[in-house]
Amino acid sequence: MSLKIIQPGLSTSIQDLGRPGYFHLGIPIGGAMDRFALRVANMLVGNPEGAAGFEVVFMGPTIEFESDALVAVTGADLPAKVDGEARDGWTAFEVKAGQTLSFDFLKSGARAYIAISGGIDTPPALGSRSTYPIGALGGVDGRNIQAGDVIPLGDVEMIEPGLSVPEQLRRMPDNPAELRVLPGLYWHRLTPAAQEGFFNDDWAVALEADRMGYRFKGGKPLEFVDREQPFGAGADPSNIVDGCYSYGSIQVPGGLEPIILHRDAVSGGGYFTLGAIISADMDLIGQLQPHTPVKFRKVDMAEALAARAERKKMLSDVRAHLG
Repeated sequence: MSLKIIQPGLSTSIQDLGRPGYFHLGIPIGGAMDRFALRVANMLVGNPEGAAGFEVVFMGPTIEFESDALVAVTGADLPAKVDGEARDGWTAFEVKAGQTLSFDFLKSGARAYIAISGGIDTPPALGSRSTYPIGALGGVDGRNIQAGDVIPLGDVEMIEPGLSVPEQLRRMPDNPAELRVLPGLYWHRLTPAAQEGFFNDDWAVALEADRMGYRFKGGKPLEFVDREQPFGAGADPSNIVDGCYSYGSIQVPGGLEPIILHRDAVSGGGYFTLGAIISADMDLIGQLQPHTPVKFRKVDMAEALAARAERKKMLSDVRAHLG
């Protein structure tokens, strides 16, 4: 059972839920930028939630099916078509052997997820099929898909098509998007005015927005509390002696434009981080297009944990709905 890639789209990669356990070696967790969307797509076609599927950025691929399969497309509103006939998003539909899956123009969001019954069955690397091009791990020879690739599928007993997730259980960002921030170890390096200004300012996604990180522009430069720089930190006040970066860290090189480190980001470096995006909001970042307006909101640990519990409940509600 396999698929043939006719056109790869703009940037289409194989992703699952990532390869945890290697961050201390400099290998990021990787995996789907929008984990919720991938999980739900897999549920719709009867796969384990962590099965590998396609992550599609802005422009969809064209795929020829060499066997019958059940397919679901979630995340960004990227309308799917089977032999030119439209199919609903967040809904399982059938594709027959010899038919072609393609996509219309993107309507909203940034990343769509394609799950296929049986899941993509490329060889795992360090326990994951997720593509990490910088490390040449996962995917197809450690890269995004290309025209002519033949992608193997796992065996599965197909369920009936037609399962669908209602609008209220589809999680996508608002406009402007709100991203909740838990201040971190270096928060005290900013002046009180800069701390307040970061949350009051209006930000927007910059053009530099990918799997490694999202840059934001539009706010005022940050001011730092005067101090004598420690040995090895350099002269710029945004520099630190090299430290570890938690997942979702917000670094601000030169105090100018925040960068949120995402799935394929490095594990440490020499820029201070003012805090981190809470885990419940990391999926939303992967759906932000360049120029999307964003507001950052300060939260404490109790609010962050409550948001995580709410996100888990939403997944449970989807599982209950799909039976």
